Amino acid sequence: MVATGDILGRYTLHERINAGGMSEIWLATDGSGQSFAVRLMLNNRLTAFTERKRFLTGCETLQAVQPHPCIIGYVEHGKIGGELALVMEYVEGENLKLRMAANDPVLSENIAQVLIDLAEALEHLHDRGYMHMDFKPENVVMTRNGSVRLVDFDLALPIPNPPRKMDRNPGTPQYMAPEQLLRQPVDHRADLWAFGVTAYELLTYRKPFPGDTPDLVLRRQLDRSEFALPRQVNPDIPAGLERIILKCLEKDMERRYPVTSVLVHDMRQALYVGGNAGPQ
Repeated sequence: MVATGDILGRYTLHERINAGGMSEIWLATDGSGQSFAVRLMLNNRLTAFTERKRFLTGCETLQAVQPHPCIIGYVEHGKIGGELALVMEYVEGENLKLRMAANDPVLSENIAQVLIDLAEALEHLHDRGYMHMDFKPENVVMTRNGSVRLVDFDLALPIPNPPRKMDRNPGTPQYMAPEQLLRQPVDHRADLWAFGVTAYELLTYRKPFPGDTPDLVLRRQLDRSEFALPRQVNPDIPAGLERIILKCLEKDMERRYPVTSVLVHDMRQALYVGGNAGPQ
């Protein structure tokens, strides 16, 4: 286990800023005093095949999709000071799940730009040939000035053509598309479903298809008798934005957006926001 003050390669660890079941993230600096976020795999035994594979998948995918202003910046990964680590851009902020729980005014004041930025992050990811497969508010960090970074690419996969069944089905059921929960073939349009769920939640502070089990979530996705339209929950949502969300939440993935660039175009039209200029 590492501790405050430990030195890994050229990085000095200062503060543990997040921890999960598989890894923890530390604030670190290099010799010049520049700050970084260092993610360390907790279970580094050679027998931890699944955890190691996921960790490395996240590292390699993040490296492959650089650069984009709404995706966390990649620095390096590999064995550093004896630890399996990913070094990333450090941004001071919290994930959108925490921002919603705190009723953060920065989120509500910047919600149109946040939604545009998230759509653009997905567009870039898909254009690079990957799907995130765990897109949700918890995996988006927002800074104090309202800019966002998509994080955690451990479940990312190359986009299959044609859609195919996944060998594994991890993820968060409330954000998983019906075809995922049914174990049917999937492609990047599963991310568009997750975007629709996330946008609905950010605008209404409730999930469109809540449930404690995958079966209950799926039943509500398919039945929809209890589903409330976004504008029924929040009348301030523009009608055009509601149509976009509902298109993302189509049960049949063939009825969703075929490519993410069309989603981005429609989002800009609906919200009259220019969005990011693209990779910088």
